[in-house]
Amino acid sequence: MRIQPTAPNGNLLLAALPGRYRRQLLAGGEQVQLASADVLHQPGGRIGHIYFPSDCIISMMTPGHGNHRLEVGLVGDEGMLGTSLVLGVDAARTLAVVQRAGPAWRIDTRRFCLELADSVPLQRSLKRYIYVLMCQLAQTSACTRFHVVEERLARWLLMTRDRAHSSEFHVTHEFLAGMLGVRRAGVTRAASSLQKRKLIRYSRGDVVVTNRTGLESAACACYALDRATYANIMQ
Repeated sequence: MRIQPTAPNGNLLLAALPGRYRRQLLAGGEQVQLASADVLHQPGGRIGHIYFPSDCIISMMTPGHGNHRLEVGLVGDEGMLGTSLVLGVDAARTLAVVQRAGPAWRIDTRRFCLELADSVPLQRSLKRYIYVLMCQLAQTSACTRFHVVEERLARWLLMTRDRAHSSEFHVTHEFLAGMLGVRRAGVTRAASSLQKRKLIRYSRGDVVVTNRTGLESAACACYALDRATYANIMQ
């Protein structure tokens, strides 16, 4: 599925735009460095900026019971944050938090909407991306309901690896429990099982994917379906 960007911005959606439209869009934006745990959107809040990640990862979470939240999507350099603007809605539906620090392109909402109205290629690309997100959200809903924690953890680790472009990253059991909507003990058991199978190494939050092929086999089918959807729709 991985396509190498053809532009220095490092985002696949931007790289796929014809040069003139890409330059015009980015002329109204700025490159920013996002820090881990930065909150970019609040549920129900107005979307002030949209983001095209270059080398960072953003978690989209929906509120649950009490203070609990469940991750419903990940955005890396394959996508953007703020897609509801394409549908004419400037209110965020999810909590958007930076999971992995790094650079991104940030564009003011008003400027983005003006460029969107004037760029048919941008409209076409983002409508396709919205369809991909809809499929991923539906898949995540089914995954949360029907698949065991170990399969879901393997899927999440692979998704993060793909967006981090590295087999090594940092994530705590507590964070994973919140993302997957399970107890910390459940994450500990699942991570221990994957480690015993020599698919990952895990120590004090430092994860190393040591056997990607094996981890794909351990993951539920949702991971492969997500990749296939992106490849087929965004080509």
